[in-house]
Amino acid sequence: MNNPGFIASTPTIEADHAEVKSFANLHAAERTSEIERAVRLFYAVRDSVRYDPYQIDLTTDGMKASTTLSTKRGWCVSKAILLAACCRTLGIPARLGFADVRNHLSTERLRQRMRTDIFYWHGYTEIFLAEKWVKATPAFNIELCEKFGLLPLEFDGLSDSLYHPFDAEGNRHMEYVNQRGFYSDLPLDEIIKTFREEYSFGRSRDEVESSSFDEDVERETNR
Repeated sequence: MNNPGFIASTPTIEADHAEVKSFANLHAAERTSEIERAVRLFYAVRDSVRYDPYQIDLTTDGMKASTTLSTKRGWCVSKAILLAACCRTLGIPARLGFADVRNHLSTERLRQRMRTDIFYWHGYTEIFLAEKWVKATPAFNIELCEKFGLLPLEFDGLSDSLYHPFDAEGNRHMEYVNQRGFYSDLPLDEIIKTFREEYSFGRSRDEVESSSFDEDVERETNR
């Protein structure tokens, strides 16, 4: 199946960027099947880029796949963009999926700043494999899962990889409350509009950005 709209490079999904190509080739080019390549890329993005929701730059430059590779930190949307870019650079159709989720796990600092437990425009990647679209969520790196007592998300290229409703101890974790569909490129203006309406921040989150997500995780989990 030809998906030209989901192969092209875009301002954020930089499939033609030299560093994205190098990263994708390093982790997956030697694999023979598209499924094997996509699986390897999922784990490379999941674990080589640390999840950090404190460092959100809602600009095109801030959301670029190459920027996430450079900083080695990202949140769900920026990591989904990187995975989509890596897939596209190897010729695998990929797009961005979005949903609103109720997050039962967050730091106190972030909860106070957001004033809600709903994470709007949670992002994941949809990859076209074996003649169907499958969802892949590379947001939480393995170290973070271990600190928070989460069940790490796995991906086999055949079935959807979405947030678990419960953590490893049976506590509520994530609940999908609204699906926003899929996009061939990042709907940045729509995301900014929603964030300004629903949160107390838009492009800037100074007091959050000056803090350390890792330190807050350590403090609140005592792990």
